[in-house]
Amino acid sequence: MDTKYVFVTGGVTSSLGKGIISASLAKLLQARGYRVTIQKFDPYLNVDPGTMNPYEHGECYVTDDGAETDLDLGHYERFLNVPTSQANNVTTGRVYSTVIDNEREGRYLGKTVQIIPHVTDEIQRRMTILGESGDFDIVITELGGTVGDIESLPYVESVRQLKRKLSSDDSVVIHLTLIPYLRAAGELKTKPTQHSVQKLLEAGVQPDILVCRTEHKLTTDIRKKISLFCNVNQNAVIESIDVETIYEVPLTMEKEKLDRVVLAKLRLPTSTDANLDKWKDFLFKLKHPKFEVNIGLVGKYVELPDAYKSINEAFIHAGAENECKVNLTHIHSENLHNENLQEKMKDLDGVLVAPGFGDRGIEGKISTIKYLRENKIPFFGICLGMQCAVIEFARNVMGLKKAHSTEMDIKSKEAVIDLMESQKEVSKKGGTMRLGAYKCKLEKGSRSFTAYGKQLISERHRHRYEFNNKYLKDFEKHGMSAVGINPDNNLVEVVEIPDHPWFVGVQYHPELKSTVDAPHPLFVRFVKAAIENKK
Repeated sequence: MDTKYVFVTGGVTSSLGKGIISASLAKLLQARGYRVTIQKFDPYLNVDPGTMNPYEHGECYVTDDGAETDLDLGHYERFLNVPTSQANNVTTGRVYSTVIDNEREGRYLGKTVQIIPHVTDEIQRRMTILGESGDFDIVITELGGTVGDIESLPYVESVRQLKRKLSSDDSVVIHLTLIPYLRAAGELKTKPTQHSVQKLLEAGVQPDILVCRTEHKLTTDIRKKISLFCNVNQNAVIESIDVETIYEVPLTMEKEKLDRVVLAKLRLPTSTDANLDKWKDFLFKLKHPKFEVNIGLVGKYVELPDAYKSINEAFIHAGAENECKVNLTHIHSENLHNENLQEKMKDLDGVLVAPGFGDRGIEGKISTIKYLRENKIPFFGICLGMQCAVIEFARNVMGLKKAHSTEMDIKSKEAVIDLMESQKEVSKKGGTMRLGAYKCKLEKGSRSFTAYGKQLISERHRHRYEFNNKYLKDFEKHGMSAVGINPDNNLVEVVEIPDHPWFVGVQYHPELKSTVDAPHPLFVRFVKAAIENKK
């Protein structure tokens, strides 16, 4: 069959959850047997979010093929358990870069290059790449930003043009909007939704379905009113009420029959019911835990939880797998020092030291790891967290008092962490790190090997600095083992301390591959170690 397209736009305000609605719809369609993928179009001029501060944009999500992308792609993978790629995230910066390159190469035959048709043509080309691959029955396209924003106009216009080219039953537009509750008046208000739909209509796009975020249930009268003023069928006014966890949203959307309405408009069969048994089993474990642990997340961007989005979600997956409620406490590494560590750590059953860049808060991370190592508290270090574990061990066990990373001290004489050889000639910042999936060979008998249950693994990376192999034998002599090595370049990927209850540091980002259907084994084992430590 021809690929069908679903476009998801947002109105009234940002952060309504287009990514979660898109992922939930995709999950329902996938559970009915359809091959589905989701792509995100972001209206900012950065080519990708790789150079953005986490405070500005939250986590930068990395795909197997090395794309630095929007964190919504993480939601897509966690819900669908299907890898995304470079093609699943497009920014205005990438679109304009392509158009300008084309102009410089003379591909427009002397034409005056304009937003319409050249920019909108490029947007449409990217909107249909995944559909034309033949790998998917349905492609869901989430448009970032809010309808009415000047940055969003080319995307809305591209949807208008593309809908004209497609058959009437080959595309659907879903508009996510807000129905605010005025406490003083004691009622829900539909006017913001009406105005948002008017904005969309002014751009030439009629939404087929309205998904209404709300804190209170929509009455039949309100649904009728929205249907009347926004020119959509009453059964296409979908309530999206607040829930305890984002993983409930597919079930609330199923109850509202969002997937049925979409399939009806696309003229696709609804005869096969959605099989969500495994999803419901996950939710049951999540809501009815047998254990409870307190885990600390030590990082430098903790004021914004989205900076560690994939780590937060990986703990939810691993917690459910262990039938355990994970209480995650975010601790700012700048606020940690030797004098207050005992107080900060006393109620924690395990600690993860998070990724990051730069020297701010680095000594707090190193002091934390020393405390965890000496007091036999389960430790998990990711990327910079692993590098800090190496620095701490070198200073306090091996006697290299000035051990450091050249990222923090470029003149370090004891650089146990150093700039990768392949990075030494790199001057541009954007998209130039060691990115994407690389192989790692695990040592049999190690904790990591036990977790994965196999020797050869593949994990995603995002870093410039590496373990300095010049010191490897000295580390192993003192009791820190390199149990994971990249078979192609001998890069140390995993370090462990065998005589510690659970001390594991990894250079890669395991959180990026944790999904509801496949919780990441290292997170599962770490939570299990925290449970054992609490006992």
